[in-house]
Amino acid sequence: MADTLSPEDMRKEFEKQIADLKKEVGALSKMLARQGAESLERTRETAADALDRAKGHARGSLHQVREQAQLVSDTMKENPGTAATVLSSAGIIGFVLGLIVGTQLSSTSRHW
Repeated sequence: MADTLSPEDMRKEFEKQIADLKKEVGALSKMLARQGAESLERTRETAADALDRAKGHARGSLHQVREQAQLVSDTMKENPGTAATVLSSAGIIGFVLGLIVGTQLSSTSRHW
C-alpha cells in the first residue's frame, strides 16, 4: 500500500496547501488593494475634472448675468420714462393677478 499516505505525510501536505493558499490570498489582497487605489485615483481625477467644468460654467453664467444686468441698467438710465412705465405696468399686472388668485382661492376654500 504505497499509495496510502501516513498521517504525518498528510499533515505536511495540508500545511503545504495552506501555505500555498496563504500566498495566493496575499497576492490577491495586494492586487485588490492596487486596483482599489487606481480606481480611487481615477474617481478623484474625474471628480476634479467635473468640478473644474462646473466652475467654468458658473463663471460663464455669472459673467452673462453681469452683462445682462449692466445692459438693463444702461437701458433704464437711457430711458427712465420707459423703464418707469414698464416697472409700473409689471407691478399693476402682478397686483391684479394676485387679486384674481386670492379671490379664486378664497372662493374655493368656501366650498370645502
